[in-house]
Amino acid sequence: MRGRTFFPSPARALPAIVLAAALASLACAASAQDAVPAAAPAPASASAAAKPVIASGKVPDESSKQAVLAKLRELYGNERVIDRIEVSSGIVTPPNWRQNVVNMLGPDLQQVSDGKLEVNGNAVRVSGNVANELQRQQIVSGLSTRINNPTYSVDGRLLRVAGGAQQSLLDNVLANRIVEFESGSATLTPKGELILDEMAAAMKRIGNKRVLIVGHTDAAGRRESNLALSLARADSVKRYLQAHGVNGALLGVQGAGPDQPVADNATAEGRARNRRIAFKVL
Repeated sequence: MRGRTFFPSPARALPAIVLAAALASLACAASAQDAVPAAAPAPASASAAAKPVIASGKVPDESSKQAVLAKLRELYGNERVIDRIEVSSGIVTPPNWRQNVVNMLGPDLQQVSDGKLEVNGNAVRVSGNVANELQRQQIVSGLSTRINNPTYSVDGRLLRVAGGAQQSLLDNVLANRIVEFESGSATLTPKGELILDEMAAAMKRIGNKRVLIVGHTDAAGRRESNLALSLARADSVKRYLQAHGVNGALLGVQGAGPDQPVADNATAEGRARNRRIAFKVL
């Protein structure tokens, strides 16, 4: 994906970087002025391997430029990275901007296709397509975790699920809601059952597609206990859906325990988000 994204100009020019590739695009534009979207590197595959990763935009010094290029070459190889970054004196950077941008460039961004990552000062926006809702949440959470700076904001509203119409249908039904259980048990709450009523109706619309139900917990307590609880909760969801007309032969269950968090377990809000049920069309 190639193009230009323009931002309002502040009193002081901020740094701008663009990383672009033809298939999966990851734009990293940290600029309020002359910002250009950067396409993200494509996922590793035979067809995507030949696609270039174009880095362009403006940075305040040579060391910032080389740091970004070094990270890209580490992730995607020297051959794929094309350098179009300009060094422009007079650009004012937020504190630790160079290191924060380098930290953002993690392998999980390879899962984004036809998208971009834009950094406008300390405002980060990621867009494009991912395979499922869990992946979307993990990418947004990963960006926030790697930046680890409360002055930065990460906007993932334009990061969309594109793993097929069936997966999109289930993700839209779940709509970032949590299927709730009684504390420490696999007993569904009335609120959780209401969500599953909607999910059962949606699953009947996707035909004979197999669906994996994945239970997740927060990191409180013993990992072994959390793995068992997450599996029991996934099984409870399966039994509820089966009782409401979904073909149980098409439903698989998995307990991931605390191993795939989408939020920080250090906060009550983060732990609540990590206690969840995910649905993956196979």
